[in-house]
Amino acid sequence: MRKIATSKDYKEFILEQLDLLGNITCRAMMGEYLLYYNNILFGGIYDNKLLVKIVASNKKYNMKEQIPYKNAKPMYLVDDIDNKEGLKEIIIETCKDLSAKK
Repeated sequence: MRKIATSKDYKEFILEQLDLLGNITCRAMMGEYLLYYNNILFGGIYDNKLLVKIVASNKKYNMKEQIPYKNAKPMYLVDDIDNKEGLKEIIIETCKDLSAKK
């Protein structure tokens, strides 16, 4: 499996798709990007794919599991990135669970 770093264009596209949320921050890390909503790390952009952490509340979206990089925990692949409302819902649900864990 050859690793391709995420393109800047794809990162910008994803950030545009998340504009309904506001307060999204993006941090570059080893050719990929970590994504935060209200300072909660909820996922990232790996190999030009949007992945979110797996939590109880986002299982209902039936997303496929994917390993973002070698030895990492599985994450969910968000396939429907054109649906801004759907993205917003998935991220809010994911972050609710993540903030409850703290």
